[in-house]
Amino acid sequence: MATKKVTITLDESLVKALAGAAEEEGIPLSRLVAGAAERELRLRAGRAVIQEWQAEHGAFTPEELAAARADLAAADAEYLSTSGASAA
Repeated sequence: MATKKVTITLDESLVKALAGAAEEEGIPLSRLVAGAAERELRLRAGRAVIQEWQAEHGAFTPEELAAARADLAAADAEYLSTSGASAA
């Protein structure tokens, strides 16, 4: 994968917090920031898919939203129980 060096401006306290998080994970700060940017792009893509679906099929009902939230909670619980991760 090709990389490009860029300059960005962030609040000092944010940089300090990000640097600490990267150090805890044992990864370079640039990798942590790149991962956050990638997650943002995936979220945007997901929201676009949802908007397209709703434009064609109508808004989700409260029941559909509740079922989706329950599915996500179950997936989170399963991940946490199998990965040894703890909720923060």
